[in-house]
Amino acid sequence: MMLLGRWIWMSVLLVGVAPAQTLSPFDFLRSAENSARAAGLGGAFVAYAGDASAQLYNPATIPTTVDNSLSVTFTKHVLDINSGVAAYTRRLGSGWMGASAAVTSFGTFTRTDGLGNTIGTFGAASIALALSYANQFDTNAYYGITIGYVQTTIDRAAASALVTSVGILYQLPKIRTTLGASVRYIGFQLARMNGQDASLPTDVRLGVSHRLRGLPLLVSFNLARLAEERMSFAERLRNFTLGGELSLGTALQLRVGYDNGVRSSQSSATASFLTGMGIGAGVILPGLTLDYTLTTLSAPAAVHRVSCGIALDRVFAGAK
Repeated sequence: MMLLGRWIWMSVLLVGVAPAQTLSPFDFLRSAENSARAAGLGGAFVAYAGDASAQLYNPATIPTTVDNSLSVTFTKHVLDINSGVAAYTRRLGSGWMGASAAVTSFGTFTRTDGLGNTIGTFGAASIALALSYANQFDTNAYYGITIGYVQTTIDRAAASALVTSVGILYQLPKIRTTLGASVRYIGFQLARMNGQDASLPTDVRLGVSHRLRGLPLLVSFNLARLAEERMSFAERLRNFTLGGELSLGTALQLRVGYDNGVRSSQSSATASFLTGMGIGAGVILPGLTLDYTLTTLSAPAAVHRVSCGIALDRVFAGAK
């Protein structure tokens, strides 16, 4: 129980959830799949078009990406927690397919016996694997569905689940606006850790992205975690995320984002002025994008993310 309690404490630091909420071995899904660009917009990514990693928020975004696209992210969390995520999109007949894999390592722990003597070490880790399909159902309107498998292991104990996510996306090119909605992580548990049931972090999101006229600025706003348990309707509305992406020419983007859910989950003792903020930048090269974001969870906790987006057909064609 002491080992499980320590892991739960790290989970609180990692996902920024309020202590009053029920914690679960699957809570890593709340943040393990963020790309640097998504984190730079505060997680306001459900209506973001043109990025392979956006399928992790809304599978309906897949048809808006460049065919044969790959996004890879490394995240340095607090303590010795690290994670990596890869997302891929590809045209499939008249539709599109997507695939993603996320791995989080919670580091190495000391194993002790009943008397407190060190007798070795053990690890803890989580994985999430998913396949998606998306297509167009009307002019500028798309749908997507994802089927995934998630698992968390602590030493020799494991919890796993089968999950599904669905989403829609509607683009309004005349007014430079995109609307999106998704329901993520609906499913059922396959294996129980220590025989205990665990809840999935089902997440309902609504969002809008708008590109300003006459200014190279994309503004994105999301209502997130609308399905959170033990929250009133007013409390759920406080789980909003907001971000802005400023393009400086064709090769550089600057981003700033804010997650009010992270901010409101912190106590006055751990919160700082920057809690819930994400600040990042992106460099755009032919067929390649490089992104970095620094996110502040609390006064002592900062998260670093580095992402690389690759349009594989363009890169390989240029290499010939």
